[in-house]
Amino acid sequence: MSKTVLVTGGAGFIGSHLTERLAHRGDRVLIVDNFDSYYPRAFKEENLRAASTAGRVAFAEADVRDYTRLRELFGRAKADAVVHLAARPGVRPSFETPHVYLDINVRGTLNVLMACREFGVPKMLFASSSSVYGSLDEPADEERTPCRPLSPYGASKVAGEALCSAAAGELAVTALRFFTVYGPRQRPDMAIARFSKLIALGEPVTLFGDGSSSRDYTYISDTITGIVAALDADLPGYNVINFGRGKPLSLRDLVRLIELGLDVPATIRFEPDQPGDPQSTCADITRARRLLGYDPAVAPQEGVIRYSEWLLECQREFASSR
Repeated sequence: MSKTVLVTGGAGFIGSHLTERLAHRGDRVLIVDNFDSYYPRAFKEENLRAASTAGRVAFAEADVRDYTRLRELFGRAKADAVVHLAARPGVRPSFETPHVYLDINVRGTLNVLMACREFGVPKMLFASSSSVYGSLDEPADEERTPCRPLSPYGASKVAGEALCSAAAGELAVTALRFFTVYGPRQRPDMAIARFSKLIALGEPVTLFGDGSSSRDYTYISDTITGIVAALDADLPGYNVINFGRGKPLSLRDLVRLIELGLDVPATIRFEPDQPGDPQSTCADITRARRLLGYDPAVAPQEGVIRYSEWLLECQREFASSR
């Protein structure tokens, strides 16, 4: 049976892929996005064009901090579920403007929760982050691993989760802790996108630390499959679920995969570690497997190649259009 799903931040990387998947299976989707200036509007407009070809997709430009506008949209949508992806991203920039991160990521989340309660939305998914954990010596478990964020961004996600927990009751809320999602359309500031562009142009890549730091890279299609499973699952009350692969990859190995995908050697330079960057992230996905049947299928050895092919195709299309 089809659903009506309101997706905040739906013109972004994860949101546009989610919208496509939901529309292709017959759901109605209302995208709410304010084209935040964190990265160029043109990227999100291109995402929207791709997502809007999939089916019954509507778009409304709005800021989640504007509760009057949210009330208007929620009243019109009559949504069966909300996926709240809208947020100011980025660990390192959050040190420069922490008040902006708290305003968008905390006040905005509170507004979305209030709108869900006011308009009787039965389910909300909240996009949280592995950044809530801080640095990890072992795979992060949702119950046993403490939240010790290293950045204002991570702290804003902990605060968002606390609001979700407080709001759960008649409204079922699940916080999804994403671990370094990547793939076509990813934000231009993310490591794989940034490194790939530099390597393709023959420019040096800067690695912070000695290149041994690692991340639990999760391909976009696996993340979207997990989100859809969480939408369809009967999870009452408040739940927290990790979405990763449970198999970290070092920065050095990541660069090697990008070199392979682009068939271009990289020039690497090293800089000191940056504030807020954990040495390692790794998800324990036992709960996701048990509750959702989550089973990530795309290893970085395949996913980075897919991203490289997409990037090269984009470059060819751009060159042919000039």
